[in-house]
Amino acid sequence: MRARDTDKEKLVTQQAIKQIAKDGFQGFSMNKLAKACNISVATLYIYYHDKDDLIKKIGLEIGDKFFSTTINGFTPDMSFADGLWKQWQNRATFAMNHPDEVACFEAIRYSPHGEHILKSEQLARFKEIMGGFFRNALKNNELKEMQLDVYWSVAYGPLYTLLNFHREGKSMGGRPFKLTDEMMREAFETVLCALKP
Repeated sequence: MRARDTDKEKLVTQQAIKQIAKDGFQGFSMNKLAKACNISVATLYIYYHDKDDLIKKIGLEIGDKFFSTTINGFTPDMSFADGLWKQWQNRATFAMNHPDEVACFEAIRYSPHGEHILKSEQLARFKEIMGGFFRNALKNNELKEMQLDVYWSVAYGPLYTLLNFHREGKSMGGRPFKLTDEMMREAFETVLCALKP
């Protein structure tokens, strides 16, 4: 059995992420991936059992990277305004610095592999931290009483809409769009007003 080449494995991962981000699962195949990496299809099977194994591992890797970035400098006992703003900053930074990873992760998350990647230890830790933040905000009367799903959609929906506009380079009606700090802060302040008691 041939030895694993970490540089080649990294190249395979990068190319797979690009292909899934660009073409989705319909346009992704091990043959196309091997060709993009200038390696044989057989070489791919040194690193992965099959296509499903590759997709699951990539999903877990991106998820872990995203979740660890999101909690960087964040603690569940922060004030609601400071903690939510830190979340917005961390999420925006990750999305803007890693657009292919975000698009790939979204494709995997809404696929049959989504359940697998949502069972990671990193995600469990992330959920625990974010749950603590939500409960502390309620306890400290910094957040209106609401269901967690409603909170999540109001707290982060506007941010992700702006990030999608930014990634596509256009907003409503096809107008050119580039997200600025000022826009993000304006949207954040509006969200904060909607969530405070």
